[in-house]
Amino acid sequence: MRETVRTRRGAWTAALLAATVTGSLLSGCTSGGGAADDGRSPGQSMSPSSSPSESESGTATAGPVLAVKIDNAPAARPQTGLDAADVVYAEQVEGGLSRLMAVFASTLPDAVGPVRSARESDLELLGQFHEPTLAFSGAQRKLLPLIDDAPLDPEPAGKVPGAWYRGTGKAAPHNLYLRPRRLMDSAPGEAALTTGFRFGPAPEGGTPETSRTVRFPSARFTFTWSADRGRWLVAMDGTPTVTTDGRTVAPATVVIQYVKIRASKYHDVLGNNTPFTESVGSGTARVLRDGRAFDANWTRSAAADGTRFTTPDGAPMNFAPGQVWVVLAKA
Repeated sequence: MRETVRTRRGAWTAALLAATVTGSLLSGCTSGGGAADDGRSPGQSMSPSSSPSESESGTATAGPVLAVKIDNAPAARPQTGLDAADVVYAEQVEGGLSRLMAVFASTLPDAVGPVRSARESDLELLGQFHEPTLAFSGAQRKLLPLIDDAPLDPEPAGKVPGAWYRGTGKAAPHNLYLRPRRLMDSAPGEAALTTGFRFGPAPEGGTPETSRTVRFPSARFTFTWSADRGRWLVAMDGTPTVTTDGRTVAPATVVIQYVKIRASKYHDVLGNNTPFTESVGSGTARVLRDGRAFDANWTRSAAADGTRFTTPDGAPMNFAPGQVWVVLAKA
């Protein structure tokens, strides 16, 4: 399986980049316990001056990260295992709603979910990781061949016996959960985070920030600085974000990445267009860390590259060690 992933990466990346430039990418749609507490946030063991995830070509020798599509409808909350992710991406889906993609490298929780369906935007976003494993509930029929051809290991629900189960606390489709250790023997470690992120001291400047809200057409995320915890407390649609076992979700760094979000050629069963989020290109960002907000720029020249964040004067933008949230907001 891994050899197959490697042989198709080059062709898929070239095709995806060409399609992005011409604007002809299609976007798919569909109808629609936690990690052990070791006293630190995911990624916190990194040296403040290190940048283990800095990579341009995704050539890490570590094993694959695990990326899980997580339901973010109100009926799906609270989620399970979200606090254990190293990186959480928030993206827009049909009807202006939101969905999450949690990426696990430093630790694997006992369970993650609720798990939902994949989108074509996920394939471009995941290109910055080296042969990632993508766990998802399913996808639109026309998208499945694209997922199979992408340079990743697709793990739809039911493919691995015993890895998936239905919880009893929520109604379907908001009750599908994954046991990550049934898909992967162990966490690959932080070297697998080939995103281009750098971790270290904050740059000079910035402005004091106590709270920032990012709005999608039908969803919103609020990040409130907690000086006591040294973290940003997450609220979604006005409700504090905690996991099913009562853990507060509190990233060390929040990135509001302004991107192009365009209409695709696909719609869901209700007629809502499936948006495509372009994560290759360049633009501006707002980075929240240490109770301050920093202007930044981002660049990602190809689908196989990581995303570079820099200060306005071109210096690397360091993130605070710990969990990172990236909200992909419309430019």
